Amino acid sequence: MSIIVNLDVMMAKRKMSLNELSEKVDLTLSNLSILKTGKAKAIRFSTLEAICKALECQPGDILEYANDNK
Repeated sequence: MSIIVNLDVMMAKRKMSLNELSEKVDLTLSNLSILKTGKAKAIRFSTLEAICKALECQPGDILEYANDNK
C-alpha cells in the first residue's frame, strides 16, 4: 500500500514555486520539500487544508492511493 504525493504536479499546474507555497501556507521549505518528495510519514488536516486553499484544489488532487499488491 502506497500513498503517492502529487504536490509537485499541482504546483506546476498552478505555476507556483515552493517558496511561494511556503509563504502562503506558513510552512518551512524543508517541511514542504519532505512532503513534495513523498518522504513525509504524516500530514495534518490543517496543513492539507491550507495547501488545498493555496493551490485551489481538492485533497485528492494532491494525495493518491496505489495498491502495491496488483
